Amino acid sequence: MKPILWFRIASILLLIFAAGHTLGFLTFKAPTPDGQAVWSSMNSVRLPMGKSSFTYGNFYIGFGLFVSALFILEAFLAWYCGRLVSQYSAGAIVLGWCLLILQLVCLVLSWRYFGEIQVIMSLLTVVTVSVALWLTYRFAQ
Repeated sequence: MKPILWFRIASILLLIFAAGHTLGFLTFKAPTPDGQAVWSSMNSVRLPMGKSSFTYGNFYIGFGLFVSALFILEAFLAWYCGRLVSQYSAGAIVLGWCLLILQLVCLVLSWRYFGEIQVIMSLLTVVTVSVALWLTYRFAQ
């Protein structure tokens, strides 16, 4: 198999991860009264920052969308790595290592702070990028 295929698979997984992440946090509704009270507090307590004020809910949504944007950037970079393999394998290797390290960090964070779906998606991405890197090394020799 060629490394381009594995980088493309990683890219698609990252797009799925981005879509799932965005839909998940934007549609989440706390199932318990305590959770609903926390959400209500997050959206009612205002924090002054400079000339503006924000709620914890604003930060939650803003950071969530920020993470989604980063997943989309990662998907682009993984796709681009696949393109680089045949033209400039050293560049694909460097960028691939960056993606792999980032996904390993995401895997650890998912394991520590999130659920099984996030762990599985992170693990699948780690595996596909690892295989792509291994094949890229073989392709470069």
